[in-house]
Amino acid sequence: MTVLGRTLKLRLYPNTIQAQQLLAMSHEYQRLANLTSQWVFDHDFPLSPLKINHGLYQIFRQTSPLNSQMIQSVFRTVVARYRTVLAQMKQHPYHYQDENGKWVQMPKDLTWLFKPIHFSRPQADLVRNSNYSFVNDSTKISLTTLGKRTKMSFTIKGFEQYFQNGWKLGTARLVHSQGKWALHIGITKEVADFAVEQQAQIVGIDRGLRFLATTYDRQGKTLFFSGQKILLKRKKFLENRRRLQSKGTKSAKKKLKQLAQRENRWMADVNHQVSKTLVAAYGPHTLFVLEDLTNITFNTDDLPKSLRNSHRSWSFFQLESFLIYKAQAMQSTVVKVSPTYTSQRCPKCGLIERANRHHETHEYHCRQCQYRSNDDRLGAMNIALLGQKWLSGVRNPKIKKITTTG
Repeated sequence: MTVLGRTLKLRLYPNTIQAQQLLAMSHEYQRLANLTSQWVFDHDFPLSPLKINHGLYQIFRQTSPLNSQMIQSVFRTVVARYRTVLAQMKQHPYHYQDENGKWVQMPKDLTWLFKPIHFSRPQADLVRNSNYSFVNDSTKISLTTLGKRTKMSFTIKGFEQYFQNGWKLGTARLVHSQGKWALHIGITKEVADFAVEQQAQIVGIDRGLRFLATTYDRQGKTLFFSGQKILLKRKKFLENRRRLQSKGTKSAKKKLKQLAQRENRWMADVNHQVSKTLVAAYGPHTLFVLEDLTNITFNTDDLPKSLRNSHRSWSFFQLESFLIYKAQAMQSTVVKVSPTYTSQRCPKCGLIERANRHHETHEYHCRQCQYRSNDDRLGAMNIALLGQKWLSGVRNPKIKKITTTG
C-alpha cells in the first residue's frame, strides 16, 4: 500500500475579535518556536521533541499562555524544520580542492549553521481534535486560542472530495497572509500500489522548452503540450523583473518579490494542469517514463536570446513531482531512466547518430533507414522503450550505442 499525502486548504472567516485572538496566538507560537530553535542550536542540535521537552517544557508552561498541547506542538514544529534543513544540506555537500588539486566532497550537517533557524512569520501548528475540530455538523470549525476555544465559519471550495473517500485529517497549520486567514490541513489516504505484473500502459514522456511534454504510448499515439505561450509569458516576467531591478528602490524590491511569487504560482498551476491531463488521459495502471534530468542542460539555439537561460530556472522537477503524486492516486507510477542517446537513436533500425537530429527543423531523419519523425516525439518513443525494459525487470535500462552498418 502507498500512503498519499495532500494539503486541504480551508478559508477561515473570523470576526474582528477572533482575528485578534488568532493573531495573538500565532505570535506567541512564533516566539516560542524561536526560543526553542535557539535552545536546539545552543545544545548541539538534539532533534528529539522529548529531549527538548525536558529542557524547556516547565519554563514555557510558567511563562507562556499557550496550553500544554500547543507547547508540545512548538517542539515538533522546530524539530521538523531542522530535519528539513538537514536533509537539504545532505543533498548539497561542500566541494573543495586538496593540496594535490583533487576535488573532495565533504558532507554537511547542522554544525555548518552559523545561527539558529529563524521563524519569521506568525504561525501555529494545530493537532486535530486537541486544537481544532469540526462542529455543528461540520458547518463550523472550533480552534484553540490563548483563552478559550472559538468557533468560526469556513469554506473549502475545490476540496470537498477530501472530506470523504477515506481521507484522514492530520495536523493543520494556521496561515495569515494579506489580512486573510486559512487553515492548511495535512491529510493522508492509503491506496494500492502500482502492480508491475499487470498489463500496464507504458507512456514515454520527453520534456523540453519548445514542448513542455511530448508523450508516446503503446498504440503509437502522441500528445504534444506546447511551451510557446509559456516562453512568451516568461519573457514578459523577465522584462518586468529587469525593469524593476534597474530602479533599485525599496518599492521596486517589494514588487520584485511579489512578481516572483506570482510567476511561481502561475508556473505551478501550469504544471498541475499538465500532470492532471496526463493522468486523466491514460488512466489507472500506467507506467509514466521520464528521463532523469539531473545535471542535464538543453539546447537553446532556437530560443530568443532573452530566454536562453530559461532552462536553468525551468520547473521540470516540479512537473515530475506533481505527476508522481497524481499517478499514485490512480495506482499508476513514474520511473526515471537514463537520458543517454534517447534523442539520437532511430526506433526503427537502432542506429545512434547525433547528426540525424536537426534542431533547426525539429526533425529526426535517419540516414540509414530513412525514418523520419518529430525529434521530440522520437525522444518519447525511446523513453517508452526503456520503460518496457524496466517493466520486464531491467532496473536501470539504458540505450546502448550501435555503430552504423553502412
